[in-house]
Amino acid sequence: MLAIRLQRNGRTHLPVYRIIVQESQRHPLSGRVVAEVGSYDPQTKKTVLDKEKIEFYLKNGAQPSTRVARILTLEKIKLPAWVKAAPKKQTKAKHADKLRKNQPKEEAPAEEPAAEAPAEA
Repeated sequence: MLAIRLQRNGRTHLPVYRIIVQESQRHPLSGRVVAEVGSYDPQTKKTVLDKEKIEFYLKNGAQPSTRVARILTLEKIKLPAWVKAAPKKQTKAKHADKLRKNQPKEEAPAEEPAAEAPAEA
C-alpha cells in the first residue's frame, strides 16, 4: 500500500519537507521513494504541489498522512471520501480541581448594619 507523507529536509531548526509517495511499511528516510509530488516550508507556509500526480495516486489508493491531508485540503485538493480527517485534539488539564476558575468563590463577609449609638439628648 502506498502512503503520501512528509520527508524532512533542511538544516537544524529550519526544516523543509518533501511530500513523497512511498510504500507505507518503509521509513520516510529509507531512500525508497516512488514519487516526489511536492514540497512544504513550514516557516513561510509555502507549498508547491503537483496536483495531477497527487490526484493520480489518491485515485489509486495512496493513503495521505494526517498532516498531508490537512495540507491538501488547504490547497483545495479534493480528497476521496475514504480519507479520514484527523480528530481535533482535546486538551485536558492534569489537575483541573486546582485551577483557580474551578475553585469555589469566596463569599465576602456580609456587612451587618452597625448598631447605631443612641443619640444623646
